[in-house]
Amino acid sequence: MLNGRESLIRLVGKRRHFLPSLQSLLSDPLATRNDSIENTEAEKLVDSKEATEFGSASGSSEKLVTCPVCGHKVSGEHSDINSHLDACLSRGTKRKLTQQTLLQSNFWSQPKISSSELESLGKNVSGRGSDKSLVQNAVPGLPDFGAAEENVISMCQSSRKLESDMQTHIDDSSENPVNGYWIDYSTDTTQQLSPKNEVPKGDMEVTMDEICGVTLETYIVGRRFSDEKKLLLGASISLLRDPNNDKDPNAIKVVSADSGCCKSLGFIPRELAQCLSPLIEKCCLNFEGHVCSIPKHPFDCVPIQIACCKSIFNGEKESEVLEDFKCLWKVAKRVVESAKNYPLSMTKYQQNFCVLIREVLRSNPHLFSEDEKFFMESFTSLSNDSQRIFIRLYTRKGPWFRMSNISYAEVLDPQEAVKGLSAVGYVCLFEDADELDYNDIKEMLNLLTVCELRDISSKLKKNCNSGTRKKDLIEALLSLYKNGLCPKLPSVVLEKTGVCIQISSQAESLIWRAERLFFLNGEQDLSTFLLVDLGIVKYPTYNCIISEQIFSGRDDLLAYEEAIEVAQLMDQALDGNNAEVLLRLIKIADSHISSSSMKAIKSSTSESAPKFLLYFSALWVYSKVVSLGVSFLEREHRYNDAINLLKRLLSRFTFDGRRGYWTLRLSINLEHIGYLNESLAVAEDGLQDPWVRAGSRMALQKRILRLGKPPRRWKTPSFSASLKRKIPEVHVQGRPLNCEIGMKNRFYGEDGEQCGVEQLALQYYAGEGGGWQGVHTESGIWLTIFGLLMWDIIFSDAPNVFRTRFQTAPLDLETDSFYLMRKSCIESQLQRIHDGMAEEILIMSWECHVGTACRGVNWNKLSLTELRAAVSCIGGPCLASLCRHLAQDYRSWSSGMPDLLLWRFNQEYRGEAKLVEVKGPRDRLSEQQRAWLLFLMDCGFNTEVCKVSPVQMSV
Repeated sequence: MLNGRESLIRLVGKRRHFLPSLQSLLSDPLATRNDSIENTEAEKLVDSKEATEFGSASGSSEKLVTCPVCGHKVSGEHSDINSHLDACLSRGTKRKLTQQTLLQSNFWSQPKISSSELESLGKNVSGRGSDKSLVQNAVPGLPDFGAAEENVISMCQSSRKLESDMQTHIDDSSENPVNGYWIDYSTDTTQQLSPKNEVPKGDMEVTMDEICGVTLETYIVGRRFSDEKKLLLGASISLLRDPNNDKDPNAIKVVSADSGCCKSLGFIPRELAQCLSPLIEKCCLNFEGHVCSIPKHPFDCVPIQIACCKSIFNGEKESEVLEDFKCLWKVAKRVVESAKNYPLSMTKYQQNFCVLIREVLRSNPHLFSEDEKFFMESFTSLSNDSQRIFIRLYTRKGPWFRMSNISYAEVLDPQEAVKGLSAVGYVCLFEDADELDYNDIKEMLNLLTVCELRDISSKLKKNCNSGTRKKDLIEALLSLYKNGLCPKLPSVVLEKTGVCIQISSQAESLIWRAERLFFLNGEQDLSTFLLVDLGIVKYPTYNCIISEQIFSGRDDLLAYEEAIEVAQLMDQALDGNNAEVLLRLIKIADSHISSSSMKAIKSSTSESAPKFLLYFSALWVYSKVVSLGVSFLEREHRYNDAINLLKRLLSRFTFDGRRGYWTLRLSINLEHIGYLNESLAVAEDGLQDPWVRAGSRMALQKRILRLGKPPRRWKTPSFSASLKRKIPEVHVQGRPLNCEIGMKNRFYGEDGEQCGVEQLALQYYAGEGGGWQGVHTESGIWLTIFGLLMWDIIFSDAPNVFRTRFQTAPLDLETDSFYLMRKSCIESQLQRIHDGMAEEILIMSWECHVGTACRGVNWNKLSLTELRAAVSCIGGPCLASLCRHLAQDYRSWSSGMPDLLLWRFNQEYRGEAKLVEVKGPRDRLSEQQRAWLLFLMDCGFNTEVCKVSPVQMSV
């Protein structure tokens, strides 16, 4: 796989069926393989203008305008505009506007309104306070997931601090708590609190005496698991804790109070149980109630009313729990109020979808046109069947669906549901063969079975001798239709499939946008809700402090979406190995980077700007496309074109962690074309770049030593001695199972079973190698240890880095700002680790957060016993140095760690650890691995390389 391909796939996520800009992107004649990728005269003019503007003292006040021909940014001076237009029109570029329109164009750009700057947080950027987290988990409008009972209790330990935080939530616009799944981005206080978010007046000051008899309206769920299937209207019920429930430790059963055997009728909703369970256990409250109505289906939710009955306390006991009680009761009231927003007839996935649509529109109204808002809001007015059908189809592969195959248990009338969707434009019905084009026919043929395809061939009296594979049959029919030998194919196909539907392009585009805005990545989608609902994934708790938008305006979002389209087309072209389209897409991305204002790039990539915001810009996406294009061009031996692209990336993105890779590739490619002096100069300049780090830096140093020999360079570099340090080596022999080039090496282990080189090395160290215990996890164990030891730091309060309820790490974890913004807290934690408290921190973190998703933490592969042994044997000073290294530059150092971590205990429970990189025959250390080993040696770790080789067979 080409370097950067996997990253691009993650960025694109689920491929879209309809790309709005597809025709405009690929309508121009495609570039041929003989065309070189370089700056045109017009582009050079733009670059030179921008360079002058950026370097001048008055450049910051000079206005830039967009050329209506090429889309580049140019100076607003009339003379510059005329010169640039002459250059564009003389190029022969396809005009985007007519000459008359050019004369009427308004070249002046609209000033952008900058968001207010965030005030210094000071002490707020610290470890997550237990009481403040309640604001984030208060679930004012939507259900919350994943918080355990002990977290709720800990969040309510200080009532006075909570009241302060609640007031902050109402008055302070810079801190917006998580609104269930989503965060309110509004910075206006009057807009920040919708009616569902307001604190009920009666809840501000409440005592246990005042809530006696207060009713809560909720319902019984999980009727499928009940002991009593029949219910009577008005039947008495009571609540009973179920702490041994495997699915939810906060579970509360609803039992019948009329029967003496306490038969289970079901459970109360998970979100409400999270609040009431500590009230029942810690505050010793009892809840009783009655059934309000009987549903038609025996397994449907049952509406109930419950009331609180206070147990008898002595004064001292009541005083201890009063503060916690106030917090929990407020949360419970909010959960009950929020549940009224969703009818009981709404399925869970239907509710999740409506949550996504509603919250995106509420939090990002400036990113949608009025027509788009109206279209998306119309979804809530559809019938339940129509909503369910659409959500089901949207989550399927598609894009075509046979109406005869659409059947779901929860949809009563699919035909009427589809008609309702068609009426508002969410789906397109195809009943006329004249409406189908070639691509439609191709997609519809894929809906048919092999038998149906053969029936079509027989009906058309076409002898398709193309085998029995579905793919071959489709290609044969399409070939006949394309050549005009089978004009009736569309009508015959439609007759065989029956009525077909597909999601409309408008609906898919807007829902895709809503998903991207909701999750802020391409890897999560509606299935994320399901994983949480089923308890498969539990996300951590954290505060969301929002002060600025990800996308400041609609234009930024549309540019980002178009860039994602280019990235998807790039991925598809690589799948099809379409070199012509690949070159075209590389040029498109390169032209966007070239034409972007240097001021815009410098401001977005400056050290002061939040680095993670760049990840949501069109420029970032185009840079990934170009970087992948460099790998493609190198594979095709088009080194000159690759050099041009690398120079452009390095000149434009001056504060970027990828500069090390780009610099290294530029130096290598220059050597490929025989420019040795230039290659050496690039490597030497790269060592002066603070963004060239880890393995890339070591690779450049090695190049300088190799290329910088006399007569090119007479002086030996200062890093020469450090680079030539020897890493201890151990040689192990084994019986090979295979030694073929290009295949993973396999050996017979000491027990006679097949194993890899790492398992063979573990067996060696466990035996004659010194009685070591250990694991083979490469970076896994280190990232797990780092995540557990630094958990409270990772999820501490910091501005703008937590924005959704589905994050496993802050957005700035892989940037330099992660360490700089939390430096005092990180250093304080590292000091505790250095002083020998690592094992204690590890145990507490494991017990509090086990099973909760966190970047780098693998709960299944490693046990707490193994982690404790490793941490104990490594020692505080070494562990603190390693954690500091990851905190300062997680992106550069989260890969390439040694394969094995070994430990053993000596007398008096004192242990030692060893790190081993294992290499099989013909393998060698990468520069990243060598950089890690040298760093670990500097920190005091015992490291070595274990080289496994086949046993020499005697003749």
